[in-house]
Amino acid sequence: MAWIYLLGAGLCEIGWPIGLKYSQDPTYRWPAIAAAIAALAVSGILLWLAQREIPIGTAYAVWTGIGAAGTFLIGIWLFGDASSLMRYFGVALIISGVITLKLAH
Repeated sequence: MAWIYLLGAGLCEIGWPIGLKYSQDPTYRWPAIAAAIAALAVSGILLWLAQREIPIGTAYAVWTGIGAAGTFLIGIWLFGDASSLMRYFGVALIISGVITLKLAH
C-alpha cells in the first residue's frame, strides 16, 4: 500500500506547479492557487503515509522524480514548453532512476 501512496503523492506533486502556472492568468488566479495548495497538501500527506514503510531517501527521490518527469511532460503538452532529444533523455534518466529505486527496495 505504501507504494500506492507514493505514486499518488508523486501525481499530486505534479498538480501544484500546474496550479501555480495557471494562477499567472488573472481569470484563474485564486482557484488555481487554491488547487495548488490542495495538491501540495494531499501530496505531503500521501508522502507521509508512504514513509511509514519506505525509507525516506527512496520515498523522497521517487516522489520528486515522478513530480519532475510529470511536470516536464505536462509543460510540453499544455504549455508548449521546449522539447528536445536531450531534454527527453534527461527525463528518461530520472524515470530509470525511480524504477531502479523501486526494484532495489
